[in-house]
Amino acid sequence: MTTLYGIPNCDTVKKARTWLDAQGIAYAFHDFKKAGVPAQLDAWIAQLGWEVVLNRKGTTWRKLDAAQQAAVQDAASAAALLRAQPSAIKRPVVEWDDGTVTAGFAPEAWATRRH
Repeated sequence: MTTLYGIPNCDTVKKARTWLDAQGIAYAFHDFKKAGVPAQLDAWIAQLGWEVVLNRKGTTWRKLDAAQQAAVQDAASAAALLRAQPSAIKRPVVEWDDGTVTAGFAPEAWATRRH
């Protein structure tokens, strides 16, 4: 089963959920705010790279002070920040039913997936 991870009021997550629904793709939704950051965070970072999983364009990142931002130097420091600040995870993260993981909503790339 495909699982979409994110925050329900995030516009990008809303777009992704609408797209999945329109394609008839069944998925489970994991709310970071209610259910927390899943144990798979380390696997996402290993598969995608911490630079992809960390959303440096979002409000949460911009609200961090310079020292907090500068402290993110590698996968371990990124994972620690993302556990403490789940809103800094690039959304949505999708674990597809074929075992691959994506971060962010890319309808063009998603359309090429086999479901």
